[in-house]
Amino acid sequence: QVHLVESGGGLVQPGGSLRLSCAASGFAFRTALMNWYRQAPGKERELVASINPGDNTNYADSVKGRFTICRDNAKMTVSLEMNSLKPEDTAIYYCKAIINEGWWWNDYWGQGTQVTVSS
Repeated sequence: QVHLVESGGGLVQPGGSLRLSCAASGFAFRTALMNWYRQAPGKERELVASINPGDNTNYADSVKGRFTICRDNAKMTVSLEMNSLKPEDTAIYYCKAIINEGWWWNDYWGQGTQVTVSS
């Protein structure tokens, strides 16, 4: 059974940093495409960053140069290092795994972790 558990959220002042982590289990992590999404109140969920099995990364324009995604296949974790945080980064952050299961690629989500950027 696929499990994704996020941690590391919290309250931080503008300009501060946080590191989110997603612990994965129950699937072939090494071959999965791993993603971080976020959803702010009243807004749609949006892709923040992704990393593929070859460690190629992709970022939303709004976080480029401030956020870094990385994966540790041995520990089955994906992290999101967030620097120079802004109030508009306030959201619930979700980990998503895209997993190949035979003929299909399926999406699995974690429960989310709240990030609040405020003075």
